[in-house]
Order: sequence, then C-alpha cells, then structure tokens
Amino acid sequence: MAKKLTPKQRAERRKIVFSGVMAACVLGAGASAYLPLHMRWETLLRPPGALAEKDMLASCIKCGQCVQVCPVEAIKLADGEGGYGIGVPYIDARTQACDFACDTPQCVLACPTGSLSHHIDAKEQVNMGKARLSRPDACLARQGQGFKGKARGDDFPGIHRYIKVDRWNPIKIADHPYDLELCDLCVRECPIKGAISMQPLSADQPEDDKRRTPVVDDKCVGCGMCEMICPLEKTAIVIDLHREGPKV
Repeated sequence: MAKKLTPKQRAERRKIVFSGVMAACVLGAGASAYLPLHMRWETLLRPPGALAEKDMLASCIKCGQCVQVCPVEAIKLADGEGGYGIGVPYIDARTQACDFACDTPQCVLACPTGSLSHHIDAKEQVNMGKARLSRPDACLARQGQGFKGKARGDDFPGIHRYIKVDRWNPIKIADHPYDLELCDLCVRECPIKGAISMQPLSADQPEDDKRRTPVVDDKCVGCGMCEMICPLEKTAIVIDLHREGPKV
C-alpha cells in the first residue's frame, strides 16, 4: 500500500514536476531556435555591407533602421525561421531585390552599429553575393526566345527604380511591360554596369543563331535584381551568398 504523502511532500513533488516541465520547455525553445539556424541561415541574403555572418549576428541590435530607409522596401527582419538570427535584416531577392540605385546604400548609413559596414562608400566594395545561372536549360535567352508582357505578371508587387523612367521613385514592375525580341531582362535591369552580359553560347556559334547566354562578371554585387526580374515561374538565375563580409 502506497504511503500517503503529507501536504508538504505533495507541494514539494509539484515543485519538482513543475521544474521538470519548465526545463523541458526551455530546452525545446532552444532547439526550435537552433534548428532553423542550422538549416536556414545559409539561405538568407543580407543587405549591402553586411559583416561576416557571425559578426553580423553578434553586432546587429535588430533596430530595424535599415528596413525603414530602404527605398524599395527590400529589407525584412527575420522571423522565427531565422533561428538565432531572429530580427536580423535580410533580403528575399525573388520577392523584392535591392535595386542598388542608391548613390550610397541608405541602409548602411542608417545602421547604428556598423553591422552594415560604415566603411562602404562605393558600390564596388559591396559584395552581397554573386549571380549564377542555376537553370540554364530553362533560360529564354539560351533558347533564343523573346519576352512580351509583364515580367512577373499583373499581381506581382515588386518595385524597381527604372533609371530611364524615374531614378528616384520606384514603380511596380507590373506597371512596366516589355516587348523583347530576345529576353535580356537580367542584363537590361542589372544596376551594375558590366556585371552581367549576353554572350554567344559558344565561340563557333553561327551569326544567324540568336541564342545567347547570361554571363556573370566579377563586378556582380549580388543585389538580386536579376533573380527578381527573371520572368520564368521558377527563376533561372539565383544569388549565391557571400559570407566573408566587406573588406575594410
């Protein structure tokens, strides 16, 4: 027969059980933060001038100043899926790229801690990543195809500062239709001169073969404009991230 517990013993047991439950909750919360970090942080594109990832996570105070000043609203703050990077700024280039039309990146000027390096004073110093043709067989230019219509459809909310329209005021990409004999949107809308160009598929390609392939140069800063503007349902070009931080 089980010994009957005194009120004091029952209270002590409840404390032990409660402590165990709380410990399990804390461990579970820690794991829920660690796992997304382990799986996702490598996929987050940081704003211009971002320090090396560990330094970025250590120095960023999640103030959101960079978010508020971004002219094209490209910068977001990571949610729970960002793991320990929760609240740290990132860019989802396919949804809204950094169009890099700022003379000096406004996000860098607004950052109070230098997480977005204040040493950045020229576009050539910024290295968010580098574009890569991830699906060459799907690329319209490589197939010799043109493009007519709105790059991402009527409902796409992404915006861009078209230099020839109005450098300072972004407009919806959906309000700027195209009629191209050969699709060159990734080159046409790239904000960095010479960062990407259309080249023949091979050195011996016949002159009457209009197929071309996008070639990315080292001038590419990884702003993501090419990834956003690609008209395919699944983009043919993506940004490979740069994680070393700026050279200062």
